[in-house]
Amino acid sequence: MFWRLLRQSFLQGARRKILSGLTVALAATLGMALATLSVGVGDKMAQEMRAYGANIRVVPKGESLSLAVGGLDLNPLKGRETLAEADLPLIKDIFWHNNIIGLSPFLDVQVSLGDKGKARLIGTWFQHDMPMPDGDVFAAGVRTVAAHWQVEGAWPGENAEDQVLLGKSLARRLGLGIGASLSLDAHPVRVVGLLETGGDEDSAIIGPLALAQAIANVPGRVRAIEVSALTVPETELSLRARHNSDALTTAEYDVWYCTAYVSTIAHQIEEAVVNASARPIWQVAAGEGAVIGKMQVLMAVVTLAAFLSAAMGVSALMTATVVERAREIGLMKALGASLAEINAQFLSEAAAIGAAGGLLGCGFGALLSQGISAMVFGQSVPVPWIAVPLVTVAAIVVALAGAAYPARTIARLAPVEVLYGRK
Repeated sequence: MFWRLLRQSFLQGARRKILSGLTVALAATLGMALATLSVGVGDKMAQEMRAYGANIRVVPKGESLSLAVGGLDLNPLKGRETLAEADLPLIKDIFWHNNIIGLSPFLDVQVSLGDKGKARLIGTWFQHDMPMPDGDVFAAGVRTVAAHWQVEGAWPGENAEDQVLLGKSLARRLGLGIGASLSLDAHPVRVVGLLETGGDEDSAIIGPLALAQAIANVPGRVRAIEVSALTVPETELSLRARHNSDALTTAEYDVWYCTAYVSTIAHQIEEAVVNASARPIWQVAAGEGAVIGKMQVLMAVVTLAAFLSAAMGVSALMTATVVERAREIGLMKALGASLAEINAQFLSEAAAIGAAGGLLGCGFGALLSQGISAMVFGQSVPVPWIAVPLVTVAAIVVALAGAAYPARTIARLAPVEVLYGRK
């Protein structure tokens, strides 16, 4: 009898049930889309922000020891220690190696330009295929670490040691342009592009790493390594580990070590590379974490508002249904049906509406998230299928919450008054 009444209710009030289901489906669509984006947006946002510079800088340990006296840095090792170029693949061999999306070595040296004075030469990889211990090849170089660099002209070829970029500020000072020739400590080079970064590079010459190593007479050595890594926002645990990881308990250390915090990745780089000191660039890391965190909070608020609106819509439609079926409810009460049995019927209707709307919304939400990701990031995001049961359950809860007020209305209906038309 219960199932017959439930089926009859859906057949007779199909239009109102469809509207209720679509209301829930709309909220579920938004919820599923935002759930998908909130999971994938962190990596996508991090990848976008990685285009604006590295978030970890690796230098020799002696370079990180400084003694400031009277505003002067008295570190006798500053600018003298170097790292082995051969150790760079070890950075991609740490626990979080998949999170390392770019790295590039740097070697600074002062060079003579003949009668044009002196300038700073920054040697680096432009686009370098770095062999890995497992046989794979990793695309490294400054073009993956600093994609925001604006080059007018062409990038130097990786194996062309006679091609350089000239910072625009230095180019204006020297009165040189693309195609000009220079002599760097008797090493002839040709300017193939003008560089603008908004930083110190605008007043320097950017050339191949091998050229800088030859001029500095330090073959196979680098002075710094900039690393771009995908990380998660810092938490209270990572902040404590940042100050003193030895103070963490064993359980806390394991959680910290197995989470992609920028401090964790820096720590693992120090473990992998001999004589290296890896220091996160906190301005970049903190800004990235703040942006991603606020985006996810905004998504959660919008999702909550959508589900609250859906609950109000379902409540209005279910209340109208109760008013329409007042005589039927009164007759059921008069024939001995308990309030619990009547409420069970209406709540079952709401649960069925919520389940159908939730599943429909999950499908549309997954498609919507892909469309949004394609428009914003130019690529798709993985759908977290664990969100399907969660969003469906949330839709059922919303539908049941919307049916709570109509259920109270049913309890106030008196059979005699309803059946005789008195209010």
